[in-house]
Amino acid sequence: MSLLDNIDHNRLPAHIAIIMDGNGRWATNKGLERGEGHKEGVRAISRVVEAASKASIKYLTLYAFSTENWNRPVEEVNGLMDLMVYAISEETEELKKNGVKITCIGDMTRLPEYAYSALKECIRQTESGTRITLNIALSYSSKWELTEATKRITDDVISGVLNKNEISEETISMYLTTRGIPDPDLLIRTGGEQRISNFLLWQCAYTEFYFTEVYWPDFSEKDLYEAIIDFQSRERRYGLIGEQIEFDSAESKS
Repeated sequence: MSLLDNIDHNRLPAHIAIIMDGNGRWATNKGLERGEGHKEGVRAISRVVEAASKASIKYLTLYAFSTENWNRPVEEVNGLMDLMVYAISEETEELKKNGVKITCIGDMTRLPEYAYSALKECIRQTESGTRITLNIALSYSSKWELTEATKRITDDVISGVLNKNEISEETISMYLTTRGIPDPDLLIRTGGEQRISNFLLWQCAYTEFYFTEVYWPDFSEKDLYEAIIDFQSRERRYGLIGEQIEFDSAESKS
């Protein structure tokens, strides 16, 4: 029996978010330039998107480039941008064929024009995809997102569009870049680090975390399915106690 067969398809995470960490260390350990790690990381994205689709995951968010990553050496940043454009150009037709819809969150205004244009075209061409939504966090950080949301909420209160006394958690969620996408059920971080690095801080309030030592370029279908199976072994209580969860489950089945 394969790992996919061991997954309970009645308890799937609707949305998996992944911090793809370890490209540079993977390359260094092999005596390669860091850029080679990023190239191999792109191949891992293709594997994982296909594996998630096979498992009927509806939303997959990948942390590709943070706002802090702009502080890396210029040559590495430029290499990442070039690699992104190349990967998008090469994969768009395959994504369309496989029903993958591309969306993006982050400060796109900071991208080079050629990279932004390529990304917009891929988003346009895949907008009818219905099998899985691949949401790319690019030039993204949660503090940036929450700051921008606060500015827009403030503007709408001042203009009278929004009543400050009616602002709720749901209101704030609607002003985030992920509006319309369910919060992640499962967040995976590769590469051995155990932190979430300014990623989806609001959205991950009740997310289950899964940390693995595997570097992102080596992350495989097997690793993804092991994370999903681990997720399914957990009891998600949302502030309740176990007995309440069991009672609610029994009630829903009666």
